[in-house]
Amino acid sequence: MKVLVTGGAGFIGSNFVRRTLREKPEMKITVLDALTYAGRLGNLTGILDSIEFHQGNILDTPLVSDLVRDCDLVVHFAAESHNDNSLRDPRPFIQTNINGTFELIQAATKYDKRFHHISTDEVFGDLPLDSKNKFEESTPYAPSSPYSASKASSDHLVRAWVRSFGLRATITNCSNNFGPYQHEEKLIPRTALLVADGQRPKVYGNGNNVRDWIHVDDHTDGVWAVLEKGELGETYLLGASNERTNLQVVEAILEILGKPTDFIDFVEDRVGHDLRYAIDSRKAQSDLDWKPRLDSFEAQLPEVVDHYLASNLT
Repeated sequence: MKVLVTGGAGFIGSNFVRRTLREKPEMKITVLDALTYAGRLGNLTGILDSIEFHQGNILDTPLVSDLVRDCDLVVHFAAESHNDNSLRDPRPFIQTNINGTFELIQAATKYDKRFHHISTDEVFGDLPLDSKNKFEESTPYAPSSPYSASKASSDHLVRAWVRSFGLRATITNCSNNFGPYQHEEKLIPRTALLVADGQRPKVYGNGNNVRDWIHVDDHTDGVWAVLEKGELGETYLLGASNERTNLQVVEAILEILGKPTDFIDFVEDRVGHDLRYAIDSRKAQSDLDWKPRLDSFEAQLPEVVDHYLASNLT
């Protein structure tokens, strides 16, 4: 099987490629990545000889058409994904996440290719901090930022193409990923690098906003479970029930690096900052016989922090 991975030089995409090569060596992998600031060829160091790599944009209709025609399966990770950036300049999010997805599903429909769309729990908006509710596949969409709105739009496009044009597609909405090769703008690598450099990390508001964390390898395994056992047209939520406040995450990194837990600067909260995310992954676990194996956030975090300290991204 030949797999086209869009955004395969980004954080989650590159981890998907690496794990797939390890666990499914029979797969032939083609990566398409624009290598914008968050996509780095270095994320594929050591495996470039094992894949076919194309630098290009998913908005390039002829390129997308050629690559999709030549594959059996498209796994679509490519996206603009940083909320802060979407608040400063929404345009790239609309172009890449909506128009880019349109180009891919047009090509996948034309050539009748299996398509899997990677999405986020942020499309559902947020949950109250004092609630025990979790996002489910039936939760109504209520995106809060240009980023999450653009991802919600792309989800709806995929579903519309399934119903109207027979696109053979599935969707996964996943909770916050952590692991190696993430861009340093994100919470865990940014905090680790700042603290290692002797700088106090910044935390929005009071730090009580809650995120649900899953190791990126568990995410990859969940995607493959959907590809191998999922029902076409269905959506599956992937999470590991690791709810932590942002403050707890930062404090855990401070502890790993031997700093006091008050070595923090609290700053003005982000506009429209979602309160709480929590994923109910029972459907994926029951229907696909999948469950997260690396489900202890604190057990995996030291190894992830060590990766960023060794990477010298500063």
